[in-house]
Amino acid sequence: MRVMGVDPGLTRCGLSLVESGAGRAVTALDVDVVRTPADMDLAQRLLLIAESAEYWLDTHRPTVVAVERVFSQNNVRTAMGTAQAGGVIALAAARRGIPVAFHTPSEVKAAVTGNGTADKAQVTAMVTRILGMQQAPRPADAADALALAICHCWRAPMMARMAAAEAQAAAAKAAYEKKLKQQRAAVRAAARTGAQPR
Repeated sequence: MRVMGVDPGLTRCGLSLVESGAGRAVTALDVDVVRTPADMDLAQRLLLIAESAEYWLDTHRPTVVAVERVFSQNNVRTAMGTAQAGGVIALAAARRGIPVAFHTPSEVKAAVTGNGTADKAQVTAMVTRILGMQQAPRPADAADALALAICHCWRAPMMARMAAAEAQAAAAKAAYEKKLKQQRAAVRAAARTGAQPR
């Protein structure tokens, strides 16, 4: 599985590509940070981010795109910019038929460090160690994009198993309810005719 990790942001947008191997083995294939100037028109900033993401999608052809979900931030303006940047990338992936998964910051931190409240330094240190990198990825947005891709590589199999189990449980429930309905119908029919229900 080739996962494109996205740490969305208007000023700095982290992009990464990670490939999963056997077990929990993951390999970093590429990482970059797209920067847009704060004094540029919003629409133009989003266009620059979208064009960079589209280039990545067409060049690297990921299996899935993992984007950080905007959970909560004190600065509403920053949260809006983050959501808009993530949205244009999700749209670019959807247009190419590439599935998009969203992970909250705490899910990413928990997957990579084992602690959902880890700070950026801890995330960067663990990403560097997990990927066997000689140097820590800089800036933090690059490390965060790699962490998102790693998180998805490790969480996706579990999420798929959970979805399969939920589907199996739903099918079993539907079969049980159908059987119950048939039994009730048989009892009602037997009561009308005076026969013993089978």
